[in-house]
Amino acid sequence: MKKSLSISILLAVLSLNVAAEESVELQPANIDPEDRASIVHGAKVFVKYCLGCHSIKHIRYQRIAKDFALDDKKVLADIAPQGATIYDKMNTAMNAHDSSKWFGVNPPDLSLIARSRGADWLNTYLRTFYSDPSKPLGTNNLVFKDVGMPNVFWQLQGEQQPEYTEEDGQKVISSLTLGKPGTVSPHEFDTMINDLVNFLAYVGEPVKIERERMGKYVLFYLIIFLVISYLLKKEYWKDVD
Repeated sequence: MKKSLSISILLAVLSLNVAAEESVELQPANIDPEDRASIVHGAKVFVKYCLGCHSIKHIRYQRIAKDFALDDKKVLADIAPQGATIYDKMNTAMNAHDSSKWFGVNPPDLSLIARSRGADWLNTYLRTFYSDPSKPLGTNNLVFKDVGMPNVFWQLQGEQQPEYTEEDGQKVISSLTLGKPGTVSPHEFDTMINDLVNFLAYVGEPVKIERERMGKYVLFYLIIFLVISYLLKKEYWKDVD
């Protein structure tokens, strides 16, 4: 009985979270798997601001060097953290015990975050942190209510304040306004977040460009095979007809 009740409560909470996310208009991400400069810059941003808590355990620094024709030494100098080797996976130095103690949950691996959540959701999530003094970390998120993650970009972006309207007797957030400017311009911040999302989209499927290129040849082969099969069928069955 208790187990069934717990499952019912969990499903109810998940339903509320999904409904809350669906009510927020997602900001489209400008994803370009062929934009080498954007993805490389996104990798640098990830290592600097995200790798402290989150891992990307399904890719190695060597793969980044290979995919973007970068020298191994350059990748180690410009992207990888100090002490890493070119064969290392992008693992965080934070252990699970400490992260659970500090944040209440172990921060997830982000190898497939862009594929599971979608690039637009991820793009919107990273841009919509806002000040919320009622929360332990002082921030909340528009598309992920009561998120346990702090806004690691608050110094760059600045502090966003929520604007409220009343709907059906309840206060809801209608928009976010920049109450305190950050250290970079809004355009620079948008570019940085877009590059980060572009990198995470690449990480979720590093072979995307190769797969799409190969797919054209496969489709061409299938079309030729279909024509040959049709002509063979006519030849074999002409006497029957």
